[in-house]
Amino acid sequence: MHTSSPPAPSPVLSPRLIHAELFVVLSVSLGASGLLAFVRLIGALTAPRELQGQQAVLVGSMAPGRPWLDLTLQLVQIAITVAPVGLVAYLLARSGESMRTIGSDFRRPGSDLLRGAVLAAAIGGSGLAFYLAVWALGVNLTVVPGALPEVWWQVPVLLLAAAQNGVLEEVIVAGYLLHRLGQAGWGPWKAIVASSLLRGSYHLYQGFGGFVGNVVMGLVFGWVYRRWGRTMPLIVAHTLIDAVAFVGYAFLHGKVSWLP
Repeated sequence: MHTSSPPAPSPVLSPRLIHAELFVVLSVSLGASGLLAFVRLIGALTAPRELQGQQAVLVGSMAPGRPWLDLTLQLVQIAITVAPVGLVAYLLARSGESMRTIGSDFRRPGSDLLRGAVLAAAIGGSGLAFYLAVWALGVNLTVVPGALPEVWWQVPVLLLAAAQNGVLEEVIVAGYLLHRLGQAGWGPWKAIVASSLLRGSYHLYQGFGGFVGNVVMGLVFGWVYRRWGRTMPLIVAHTLIDAVAFVGYAFLHGKVSWLP
């Protein structure tokens, strides 16, 4: 009579193994982005023009004058960028956990949407005011959230890019990183500060204001994650913030005097 073998036990995650795992994940995702952003900041600081006179384009055309190729490249880039979230899901499953462990699921849609919307309203408004202030001081590049051609897929791609940022950053920098650092024995605030500095690092290409603003956002989001134990409200909030920035810029740029 055939009997099935018992399931293999989940691997024990020692602090050393956790740190190695984090290094691998960040090396193929936002840690690498942080290094690239740092190099881009050095390039901006050593350029002939002052920071305020340079642009940091967040979502730009990849094939000017060729809209169908441009659309294809945009979608492929979004898929590649968000792929590390699949790696995180796999690693959580390997350790006997799941995305549900960090609150990346659809168990509480109403609560997550409400909390995310409130958080987006609080962070988004203050973030815009902070950006305008640091830009006026000359310590930040001119951020261009969207520079896509005015074609039918402009807004859908901008919304997808916003969702990509929300999912990638909040799953990795908030949920996964804080969860793993907690398992490695890090104190809550030590982990939140580390997560916030990482969040700020990959925004360095925008200038010093982009770094400081996102560190502060990371502290708030880290505290909220520790309090709620869910990444979904953070994903909703981040997606809404970027969606308003991307689409709003596309419609308002050149039409209002206060927007650089």
